[in-house]
Amino acid sequence: MIPFLDLKNINQQYRSELIAACTRVIDSGWYIGGEELEVFEQNFADYCGTEFAIGVANGLDALILTLRAWKELGKLKDGDEVIVPSNTYIASILAITANNLTPVLVEPDLATYNIDPLKIEQAITSKTRVILPVHLYGQLAAMPEIMAIAQQHKLLVLEDSAQSHGAQIQGKKAGHWGHASGFSFYPGKNLGALGDAGAITTNDAELANMLKALRNYGSHEKYKNLVPGVNSRLDEIQAAMLDIKLKFLNEEIQHRRQIANLYLTGIKNPNIELPLTDINAETYEQHVWHLFVIRTQNRDALQQHFTENGIQTLIHYPIPPHKQQAYKEWNDLSYPISEKIHEQVLSLPIGPTLSLEDAQKVVDLCNQFQASKV
Repeated sequence: MIPFLDLKNINQQYRSELIAACTRVIDSGWYIGGEELEVFEQNFADYCGTEFAIGVANGLDALILTLRAWKELGKLKDGDEVIVPSNTYIASILAITANNLTPVLVEPDLATYNIDPLKIEQAITSKTRVILPVHLYGQLAAMPEIMAIAQQHKLLVLEDSAQSHGAQIQGKKAGHWGHASGFSFYPGKNLGALGDAGAITTNDAELANMLKALRNYGSHEKYKNLVPGVNSRLDEIQAAMLDIKLKFLNEEIQHRRQIANLYLTGIKNPNIELPLTDINAETYEQHVWHLFVIRTQNRDALQQHFTENGIQTLIHYPIPPHKQQAYKEWNDLSYPISEKIHEQVLSLPIGPTLSLEDAQKVVDLCNQFQASKV
């Protein structure tokens, strides 16, 4: 079986360094809020091109705490509207409702799967305060256009960069475009921890200061609580391991691009819709291929075809947020572009340890799939 993503082999590449990092933390006797966290935060901020990176427990908390910090700073209040793509993973929505804010779902551009700037303009009301673009599958949203809209309407921008570590437009990376950005280091991400972890990047010193308190019970100084906070800290061991893996991130991204190029140039089945990207354009740097997502009208048959031939594929994501039981009040709403995407997408194997030989097998199976089945 060719796995969708072989996490064991990915981390095996750096096994000795990861063990050394863990050993260093264990021997230090300091496990929360120490030097390892400070070093990783600085290195990740430098990587993204921002002044601050604030480590937190996971990617969802990164989004929740940023919105909460803006509320504490008086920039948001209950009921304010947050524009968010309707085809995102549900975490983007959960962060909004967890703060008693109102999600405004906006359809994506079918060509890129990212939020459509033209539809953002149409969704803005007197209650709109935030745009939350999601860089889905590893490709940056149209950030120059989105930031221009935000500036015109005096809106905050919170990037959901959970899938886009290292992606860039015009030399400016994910996490450096908006007023703040939430990152996930879930093990399957391009920069993945060996457990849950996340971070927020920003150039706003006041926001960074508030976030450092919120993640630690609302406290900068032990037993002195400034605001009602939570316990959402990135621990020393995860920080140390992430700092090891950060050194190899660009190299891993380049291998992902090799696989993506093979798929883009090799898959010729006219019934399979490939991601829209120009592999020779300067803007190619915007995509880091966290996922390689195709579309077909008969996804189940194609996925079964792969399974029968020993290749694991996944669906990101089978159910759009507005059709989830968690938001049953939205179940009767219609977002046809998102619904089409969720009914047709299939993610092919891609990752830093997938061989070109195995990737070619994926290409061959795509081309062998009978058009009559699609």
